[in-house]
Amino acid sequence: MVDILSKTNTHRKAIAQAIVKVSSQDTIDAIVNKKVPKGDVFEMSKTAGLFAVKRTSDTIPDCHPLPIEYTKITHEINGLQIKILTEVHTIYKTGVEVEAMYGASVTAMTMYDMLKPIDKGITIEKIALVEKEGGKTDFRKDTGMGHRSAILIVSDAILSGKKKDTGGQLILETTKKYLLENIAYEILLDNEELIRNKVKKFASKVDLLIVSGGTGFTKNDRTPDTIKPLLDVEIPGIMEYARWYGQNRTPYAMFSRGMAGLIGHTLVLTMPGSTNGVKETLDALFPYVLHSFKMLNTKK
Repeated sequence: MVDILSKTNTHRKAIAQAIVKVSSQDTIDAIVNKKVPKGDVFEMSKTAGLFAVKRTSDTIPDCHPLPIEYTKITHEINGLQIKILTEVHTIYKTGVEVEAMYGASVTAMTMYDMLKPIDKGITIEKIALVEKEGGKTDFRKDTGMGHRSAILIVSDAILSGKKKDTGGQLILETTKKYLLENIAYEILLDNEELIRNKVKKFASKVDLLIVSGGTGFTKNDRTPDTIKPLLDVEIPGIMEYARWYGQNRTPYAMFSRGMAGLIGHTLVLTMPGSTNGVKETLDALFPYVLHSFKMLNTKK
């Protein structure tokens, strides 16, 4: 199965359809009047469809087992056609399109099985996904286009060449991916006065300032303590979410003191310096955090 570990739980919805076409009005009348020998066609096919939705991953090899929060199956008669609509919701890392389509398919096949003794001309047509919501595609309008960023890496080891700056490169790739114009990329000594001066400098020039490193709790980890007094507004929820995301992957995420806030109209993010910490923080926050630009309604 595809790796979805880096994905975020969101509300996901899918609606799929299938159309059952019968050959005569007599068949429609038998369904509506519940005269079909095998039983109530709508109720039994609906039950089969509900079972199918919940068991999709048992049948389709690449489908992930996931929690089904809501399923609705409806039938609509239009002449000699019966449209089946299957609606499925979940809060999870991957969508429910296949679950909805499989549910619609099994509902239709159950109707076929129940009706074939009285109608030899039944067909199943147009099994299709008709609506989908959820996942990062719903947030594709959250981009950095037209906005500027700067990246500060706080690390004595990287500056001295003892350690590769892999985390910083991940940040830079992310700014490019989401169309930010990155105007600065600097590696700094772990020095409070230097960090303070650089943050003040770039906060007046960019919309997003990312500072990586120094968010732990050793005596040298002073990045949050240095930046916090500079903030006009702290936004706790941003890094609370990043830590929650990280703790679902490693308990060590609890040690991060990363913080976020505003200096004027500039969003400042402080994140861990480790490569894994950076990756998980970026996966958690982007592109969602870019919605702040719309909230601030600023464009430099």
